[in-house]
Formats: sequence, C-alpha cells, structure tokens
Amino acid sequence: MDTAAAAVIPRPGAPIEIRRYSLPALEPGSVLLKVLASEVCGTDVHLWHGRLDGVPYPLIPGHVSVGEVVDLRDPVADVEGQPIRVGDRVTFLDVHRTCHRCWYCLVAKASTRCPHRRVYGITYGAEEAPGLAGGWAEYLYLRPDTRILPLAPGVSPDIWIGGGCGLTTAVHAIELAGIRLGDRVLIQGSGPVGLSACALALLSGAGWVGVIGAPELRLQAAQRIGADWTLNVLETTPEERVRAVRNACAGRGPDIVIEASGNPEAIREGCAMARDAGRYVIVGQYTDNGEVTLNPHHLINRKHLEIRGCWGSDFSHVYRAMEILARFDQRIQWSSLITRRYSLQEASTALADVEARHAVKAVIQPHPDQGS
Repeated sequence: MDTAAAAVIPRPGAPIEIRRYSLPALEPGSVLLKVLASEVCGTDVHLWHGRLDGVPYPLIPGHVSVGEVVDLRDPVADVEGQPIRVGDRVTFLDVHRTCHRCWYCLVAKASTRCPHRRVYGITYGAEEAPGLAGGWAEYLYLRPDTRILPLAPGVSPDIWIGGGCGLTTAVHAIELAGIRLGDRVLIQGSGPVGLSACALALLSGAGWVGVIGAPELRLQAAQRIGADWTLNVLETTPEERVRAVRNACAGRGPDIVIEASGNPEAIREGCAMARDAGRYVIVGQYTDNGEVTLNPHHLINRKHLEIRGCWGSDFSHVYRAMEILARFDQRIQWSSLITRRYSLQEASTALADVEARHAVKAVIQPHPDQGS
C-alpha cells in the first residue's frame, strides 16, 4: 500500500478525474485513515462550479468523512484525553489550523471566523504537501492537531455520515435559534441541513415544526422525521407560502424561522413569515448566489425582528452531534437519509444527483466492499 486513488476536481467545471497519490510519511501526531464514507454536500457542488473563493485546484473534495485508523504516530488523543489507536473508527473536525490566538478566537469567541483556518476537502489543494487532504480518496491523511473524535458506541459510520455536515451545521443553527419549549419553528429548505434542523427543533421541545422545500422526496423525509407540516415550494408562489405559513401559526407566523435553502429569495420570505418580535437564523447562504432586496422598515425594524447569521461549525458542534446521534438516532434514523452510495469513479454522477436534488444524502464509498 504505497499509493491511494482519489477523485479530483482539476479545475472549476472540469470532469472529475481519478488520480493516484503517494501515501505521506507520517509526522508526529498525524493519523492515516482508510476512508469508509465521505459526504457529497451542496458545498461540493459549489466547489465543482468554482463558486467559493480561495480554493486551490486541483482539489480532492470531501470535507466530512469517517474512517478507520490504519496508522498513526503517537501521541494522538481525543478531547477526553483517551489515546487514538489503530483500528478505531473516527471522524474529525474538518476545520484545521484554527489559531486560538487571534482577536476572533479569543475576544469575539467566534473561531469559525479565524483568518488562519484551513478546511479539509476545501482549502487544502490536492498537490499541497503532505497531500491526501480530502475524503474522496481511499486514504485520508490527518495532519497534526486535527481534532479527532471516535465514533460513540452504537454510532456506525452510516449513522455518522447520514447526519454529516448537515447535522453539525444544524447544531450550530439551533444553538443560535435559542428555541424555547413550545416554540413554533419553520425551516426553509429540505436538504440535509434543513432536515437535521427539523429533527433538532423537535428534540429541543418545539411545539410545532414546519418545513418548506422541494422535491417531494425530501419533504417525505421531513415527514418521517416528525415535521408537523410541509409545503412544496415548486407548487406555490411566494405570496401563497407566506400566507400559508402564517395561517399555520395562529395568523402570527412562527416564533423562529431557520433559513437552510441556499436561495437568496428565501430571505425576504423568511422575514415576512416570522412573527413580530421573532427570530430569524440564516444558515443556508454559504456561497454567493446573488442579492435580494427587501424593505428593512416593514420586514425588520417595525417587526422588531432579530436576525442571526450562522457560518460553519466548530468542534463543539461535532462533539454535540455525536452525543445526539448516540442518544436519539433510533428515533430520527439519520442513516435513512442516505439515498445512494457512489464509488470514486461515480463522483461526477454523485455531484450531478446532489445538484439536481435527486438524492437526499449522497455518499462516496471509496472501498465499495467495505461495509458501513
């Protein structure tokens, strides 16, 4: 085992290529994973189209992955101080090199805005030494100081990747939402982030949870999770959606609206849907999909609407996501969100399926014979 195959985006818009890379020599504190599963999320579609700034192509995507430790150089330990060992099944925080020394880390307590942060599968290029820094590969090299988290008892690779990036991001969004027992919560968007936000709102004690999105496949998933109410955006106008949401919430609108759609037009609708003195959390605008105009007097100031932006996740969200899966997966069944598994050679198909919303959750499985 001297090399590993990887699916590579050579440049924006180019077909995915399968390339082979040498396995890096391990540094002290580093870990080599055999990749069991890696997520295909909306971010990867944006990377494919070149919509994110500062991305070093060629790139091995796959920022949320799970794998088996096949080699490491001690000392490597988890957050509890327990040693990581060969054979352990683990995941990790995709954000690396957060400095914990800058103003954002120490004063603002907003490590997701640390200017030194790097991200596996996004801002580490395929040609950047020591290499293999994305999960769409047979093996993944975790550099020293990567925050590694073993899978909890009862949490299989399927369960973890079924939650994946959508779950950790939703943990952050729900944290910012500040849901109180009995609150009415609306989720805009029925992708992985929206579906996990729906599940977490229910687990947080919301009295009513609604989901608007498309296609019907995803709305059915929301219903299985426990959504009280769903609405298909492809079958309604913006005016109809605002009216329907407000009517479903005593004519006032929901206490909290969480935007997880990625569509800028959703922002104006979300502001209109939320009740007066409600809260709006925007988590879906990860990339620049354009601008939207709104009337700040009518939709924000006079409504006394609180708006919070949510960017990415930190290790606390990954840790809490693992705890949630260990405690509540039998109720939610995150692995049921996996629509299809793809080999490395099928990575282009996986991206196309996610972009067309043919899949709720698409997963790259570099070793097809390796069960999850």
